[in-house]
Amino acid sequence: MSEPIRVLMITSEWPTLDHPHAVPFLVQHVDFLRRAGIDVEVFPFRGAKSPFNYFLAWKQLRHKLSKQNYDLMHAQFGQSALLAWPKRLPLVVTFRGCDIQGVRRANGRITLTGLVLQHLCRIVALRAQAVILVSNRMRCFIPESVSAVVIPTGLDLEQIPRMSRAEARQQLGLPTLDKLILFVGNPSDTVKRYELARLAVDVLNRVYPAKLIVGWGVPHRDILLLMNACDALVLTSIQEGSPNVIKEALACDLPVVSLDVGDVAEHLQSIPGCEISNDSTPETIAACLGRVLKRGQRINGRQTVRSLDEKVLTQRIIRIYRSVLAHRPHEQTSGTAVSWCQSLLRLRDAAVRKRT
Repeated sequence: MSEPIRVLMITSEWPTLDHPHAVPFLVQHVDFLRRAGIDVEVFPFRGAKSPFNYFLAWKQLRHKLSKQNYDLMHAQFGQSALLAWPKRLPLVVTFRGCDIQGVRRANGRITLTGLVLQHLCRIVALRAQAVILVSNRMRCFIPESVSAVVIPTGLDLEQIPRMSRAEARQQLGLPTLDKLILFVGNPSDTVKRYELARLAVDVLNRVYPAKLIVGWGVPHRDILLLMNACDALVLTSIQEGSPNVIKEALACDLPVVSLDVGDVAEHLQSIPGCEISNDSTPETIAACLGRVLKRGQRINGRQTVRSLDEKVLTQRIIRIYRSVLAHRPHEQTSGTAVSWCQSLLRLRDAAVRKRT
């Protein structure tokens, strides 16, 4: 019997004591890889936009690589891959949206930090042995010469409960008769635009009474209970990669109103009872919510997301690992600086071709 593939998973997002419920989709992803026989060790760090934090994490990673053996590195989020250089191990990188698309303000304009990160991620894409995107929409952000695979974030369908609205509300202590609209995300995160969701519900309340419920800072199972308890989910983010909150809502048969971000349209376009808002004004979003609430029915969403079962997607990731290892390059550390310069020149040449 062959030994399991040994993977060092590098990620800038991982649960901490302060945020124990962070990135449940990534924790789930690692769990499924381990269940499938992959030997995964997670190397988490917090960059927090601080070069010093990245430098400390880079030193810690160098020490770990000198003491232990791995077959490859898998960076979750483009910024995590920056720690991998200089490298001797093959690198797989998963871009999840806010990295390769750049960090943006609530008005949609990219920040200076986001612009720098976007360019660094493009270089990472050129230097990685395999690139994974979580949605087709992200292809336009990577260099044309990069062959990327689209693998959306998956679902653990066996752990997503479906129950009556009344039962879920009883468990959570929510009012029985109120119309409840769920917003999932950090209200202080400008990318999620909680304020826009609140304004939309304020507009809706002029003609149709409803309450906005925030799902944040609680165990993941409570979020899933809220999806069973509420009447609709609203997503107002300025950008997304492949938002799991949408797919989880569909798995709970919860109607969704969303802006056209990430791969949301791919999942909602064929489902009666869900709507994509034509613009990001509170009035338009409120009109969508009003139609969904007046319909007053659950949707047939679970059937549409069965192909996103994490067990199936995990096998696709493993096939990428095996392919990378089968074509493992003999890269020397001494050539890293030259390789980065070559990547920069390729990005410059691509930009010139686009302008002409």
